[in-house]
Amino acid sequence: IPFFVLNASLRDPSRQSWLDEKILYGLSWVQSGAASTAHVFSELVDDYVYLVEVREENERLEARVARLEAERHQLLDEGLENRRLRSLLQLRERVGGELIAAEVISRDIAPPFFRVTRVELDRGSRDRVRAGMPVLSGQGLVGLVQRASGRSCEVQLIVDRRTAVDVIVQRTGARGMLRGTGEDERYMARIQYLGREDALRVGDLVHTSGLGQRFPPSILVGRVTRIVREDFGLYQEVEVSPAVDFSRLEEVLILTEGALGDTVADVADETPARQP
Repeated sequence: IPFFVLNASLRDPSRQSWLDEKILYGLSWVQSGAASTAHVFSELVDDYVYLVEVREENERLEARVARLEAERHQLLDEGLENRRLRSLLQLRERVGGELIAAEVISRDIAPPFFRVTRVELDRGSRDRVRAGMPVLSGQGLVGLVQRASGRSCEVQLIVDRRTAVDVIVQRTGARGMLRGTGEDERYMARIQYLGREDALRVGDLVHTSGLGQRFPPSILVGRVTRIVREDFGLYQEVEVSPAVDFSRLEEVLILTEGALGDTVADVADETPARQP
């Protein structure tokens, strides 16, 4: 077959026979088919190489996006931490006295609503931390040191039933005793001994009054969320939502000594209980 094909191809067209013409005609179809097949195969190879390159490029881009996303989250975390530390620094300058910084190392969670009931800090009796010392955050008042060991201490939150804080409503100047409700499904406290004539509003800010020297004055405690005035009785019922988000608490300050140098725990022990 190659001989007849070569012979027909090399022969002068004027001297080609009928067989040569048929051979050349068939050869043209073979060449056309081979060219088409080669073209299709070439396109497939090009597409495959292109797709491989695209896949590799996509993998590089995905890795870069993942790295940038991780960096973004890190920057966001650092920004939040920076804001928390700045607020603590401002609080330190405003409160005065001797304050030591501490970090939350554990939380007690109460099912089924997963409410934080107690937090533990990385400061203890070795750092001169004692029971009764106030614990503050950039958001507001956290609670009191309940007990302290060598390297850690437990904090009783202001929403605990055993916590009592003398407070003042910023807008009206009305004063009362704030006590935690200790509810399982929400963080809440109530102000006791507020007269019915005190014109409170939902949204009023509640601060520490400083009475009794147990807590420093003008520390944000929370916001009034509900007011109930009965038709009888001397007092009204006021619910306060705490300013501190205990589930996201990270850094705090412990007030170990007041502005006059008195140890807060000692002053608190010597202060008589407030009578209604």
